[in-house]
Amino acid sequence: MRNASLLLGLWLVLVPAVMADNIAASRAEAELVDGQLALNTRFQTRLPAALSDALAQGVPLTFRLDFELTRPRAQAYRLDLANWFEPHASLTFKLAYQSLTGRYRVTIGTLPRFYPTLAEALSAIGTIRGWRVLEAGALAGVNAGDVRARARLELDISELPKPFQFNALGSNDWALSSGWVALAVKEAG
Repeated sequence: MRNASLLLGLWLVLVPAVMADNIAASRAEAELVDGQLALNTRFQTRLPAALSDALAQGVPLTFRLDFELTRPRAQAYRLDLANWFEPHASLTFKLAYQSLTGRYRVTIGTLPRFYPTLAEALSAIGTIRGWRVLEAGALAGVNAGDVRARARLELDISELPKPFQFNALGSNDWALSSGWVALAVKEAG
């Protein structure tokens, strides 16, 4: 019985570490510009074999970059209510493989870019500079030191074709997320 509880404890520690290993933030910062936050992020993403295979077979993968303000509390609470407690801003990155050209397409919103390798395409997923996430003046009169915010990048399984959504529910290979990453907030300079 003691060995079983030890194994269970070890499993509970290692599984989140393995899942978090697929997406990691290498840059997560925000600048306070005229009462508005501008995000700069870069994530390193690795696809498990199952996702690489699905991508090669023509299944597009949609990643979502979410932003959430946590302080000042009054503004954060107001945004929570306005967004029904969903993230305060989101941006989608769609990754697709084009077998005829052998290239990868990353679409941010409606803007597509093409990459010759999967590694280059993955480096574009979650990389953004100067993304304005709040309405102009939302943080007017607030110092950068008083602002707390976070971001995360995750695979949006709700955008997968229905048969793959069922696969994703029972598999850790399809549960890609960086988890919430605290943003370093500074004054624009």
